[in-house]
Amino acid sequence: MGLALEGVLVVALEQAVAAPFCTSRLADAGARVIKVERPEGDFARSYDDVADGESAYFVWVNRGKESICLNIKDSRDADLLRRILCEADIFIQNFAPGAAARAGFDANELRQANPRLITVDITGYGASGPYRDMKAYDLLVQCESGLASITGAPDQPGRVGVSVCDIACGMYAHAGILEALIERQRTGLGKGLSVSLFDALADWMTVPLLHQQYTGTAPARMGLNHPSIAPYGAYTCKGGAQLVIAIQNEREWIRFCADVLELQTLAEDAPYLTNIARCTNRTALDDKINSVFSNLTPQELERRLLQAKIAFGAVNSVADLVQHPQLRRTSVVTPSGMVELVAPPVKISGEQHPLRPVPGLGEHTDAIRREYHNDI
Repeated sequence: MGLALEGVLVVALEQAVAAPFCTSRLADAGARVIKVERPEGDFARSYDDVADGESAYFVWVNRGKESICLNIKDSRDADLLRRILCEADIFIQNFAPGAAARAGFDANELRQANPRLITVDITGYGASGPYRDMKAYDLLVQCESGLASITGAPDQPGRVGVSVCDIACGMYAHAGILEALIERQRTGLGKGLSVSLFDALADWMTVPLLHQQYTGTAPARMGLNHPSIAPYGAYTCKGGAQLVIAIQNEREWIRFCADVLELQTLAEDAPYLTNIARCTNRTALDDKINSVFSNLTPQELERRLLQAKIAFGAVNSVADLVQHPQLRRTSVVTPSGMVELVAPPVKISGEQHPLRPVPGLGEHTDAIRREYHNDI
């Protein structure tokens, strides 16, 4: 069977992570994605060289695309891009607010020329408001959105260790595009979409925001502990290894006390009778749990947790992830050779589709120029 988006043409005036993440997933689904790069290339190409000589970031979010080098300030190159856009289904760009419009690629005007076109503008803070012209990168938005203030150990804010702002924004853009494609099947018309890194993370921050808004206090930074549920966090076993446990309801709490801690009456003690009470008395509760866990090896504790049907997990390193028995892998061809990636999370029943290659800089420039009668 063919892929869901075969026949869909995407033009991407993109760089870094947010827009490329979105378009790489469209490419995974069969869309033809033409990535427009400056002559010097997407700067993410040079973030690092750890993936067999290629940038880990670039390989991850640019598989399955065609690369064309254009200088859109040059009239001939701009004309070529307009010709492609007249046939395109989707146009996505993540340049600074207003930059694409100043270069002659205003989203509204493009949709007037091609009414079926879906346009997507990705920005840091949106196209309006006092932060409109602020430069925005992932760590900056993690801090501006308050995410860093609830991340890390109690003594210091922390950065989430992956580019969550870019990823969240790219995921929202991807979902919006798919909705717009479905709507276009009914109406025959495209539409203009806009997504910002800040708005994406602000949505993810809804729960701590509501705590602040309605109680006057945001959840505290608690390291490897959940701020609103107890016990839900990391505890140290005999020998120093840590396990994370998660109690989600009162049935599990009763089983945990009886079958794991072997302190059945603890579940009935007033300070620990409800989740709210347990959170209020977290320090004393943690002391009781650690007094039991510190006398059990990880293997002994895992057996008890499995028998009691209590959720738990190891505090793994990235090196542990590399060897994880549940990790699914796939391979992709890059200009420097074959690179192993994490397999796409969504599996299609009965189907397997290999990832298409990561393009070299400008690899498809000549072919696309010929295709659109803009020969060198």
